[in-house]
Amino acid sequence: MSEAKKWDVERLEYLRGLKSPTDHQRLLLVLADKTERTADEERKLAALLKAERAADRAQRAKAAAAKLLNADREAERKARTRRLIELGGLVELAGLGERDKGALLGAFLALAKTADAERWAGWKTAGDAALAQRKP
Repeated sequence: MSEAKKWDVERLEYLRGLKSPTDHQRLLLVLADKTERTADEERKLAALLKAERAADRAQRAKAAAAKLLNADREAERKARTRRLIELGGLVELAGLGERDKGALLGAFLALAKTADAERWAGWKTAGDAALAQRKP
């Protein structure tokens, strides 16, 4: 049995199992189940099978595209989660893990308003040194 015929048989079985097949799928089943078909019915059956194959290919392509999009979203989510965990680790390293959340946020908001480049450079130097001491 050719691959196309095998696909046709498998697809017809799948369609028979559907609770709500479309109108063209119902017609396809009716024509496929007929033992003797006219030439016109053969043409209709061939056209319906071709349409069903195209619909199946389109559905698989949509699923593949959705999988790619979901993979990108998942990677972004994981990267964000990793960054948040690292930031939480920095809060712990600074000995601030037990502080009140509101107080920490207030301190972070004040820090975010600091535009003094020298202060930031000094904090970076101190932070880099502290991180270097913690590395194995």
